[in-house]
Amino acid sequence: MKQTTNTILMIRPVNFRMNEQTAINNYFQEDIDLKNAEINAKAQEEFDAFVEKLRAVGVNVIVENDDVTLDTPDSIFPNNWVSFHENGDVALYPMFAENRRRERREEVINRLEKEGFTINNIVDYTSAEDEGVFLEGTGSLLLDRVNRKAYCALSPRADESLFIEFCEDFEFTPVVFTANQTVEGKRLPIYHTNVMMCLAETFAVICLDTIDDKKERKNVVKHLEQDGKQIIKITEAQMHQFAGNMLQVRSEDDKLYLVMSQSAHDSLTTEQIKKIEAHCPIVSSSLETIETCGGGSARCMMAEVFLPKV
Repeated sequence: MKQTTNTILMIRPVNFRMNEQTAINNYFQEDIDLKNAEINAKAQEEFDAFVEKLRAVGVNVIVENDDVTLDTPDSIFPNNWVSFHENGDVALYPMFAENRRRERREEVINRLEKEGFTINNIVDYTSAEDEGVFLEGTGSLLLDRVNRKAYCALSPRADESLFIEFCEDFEFTPVVFTANQTVEGKRLPIYHTNVMMCLAETFAVICLDTIDDKKERKNVVKHLEQDGKQIIKITEAQMHQFAGNMLQVRSEDDKLYLVMSQSAHDSLTTEQIKKIEAHCPIVSSSLETIETCGGGSARCMMAEVFLPKV
């Protein structure tokens, strides 16, 4: 079992803009004074530069184009609707926003088979949408693949019973908690676990201040420490710069890198950067338009491919 992969699937946007259907509980999204065509053009520039940086350090990036006829403003974040596993399983997830459900495309999965990956089985949770129950992939689930643990911050997009079902199906031990952020003076659930926490091979970057319940916070820390992860804490302000939305990836020659956006990198202190770089180098790329309009960052853009090769 590996925690990191050298193959990433990314979807190049064709209709990127602020998604009005997700803005109701994604408090990271902001309106910006640009026409949608301009926003999409900027997002494409950021996307292409990001892919180039990943490829430059030896990460295998498979880029699939979005389908213009589907009108899917958030297709740039594929990690929410699909996850790929070492045993050849592919999981499909129920999505909160109706226009995000159109992102689940067969051709994306076929593309991986064309690239030489084996798919043995599709585990489909999407019928939960009919009951108004959601679990948005590795946005909601943080998988410690080596220690077989799954971390999940409950929210309108991460249902506890469905999370438990996933853990039973995929043989993960569930670690459940609630993570909040302050919105207009109220503590409200953070929409995805992966904006407040990143799990790497030997460390975890986490905003512990978001876990208001002391018992839950202690439990998360206990699990991370048990598994020998160094805990690198970030503040809520840093989390709002997407410092929790990072992913550790591996290059073709087995070097590890921690990938994040430029704004995440800029928000970190010298001390935090030193702690991270003691484990692996950092790769960062400017994703300003994508972050502002999409309310997601580097981690959300990368679906990790763990499938076996033919």
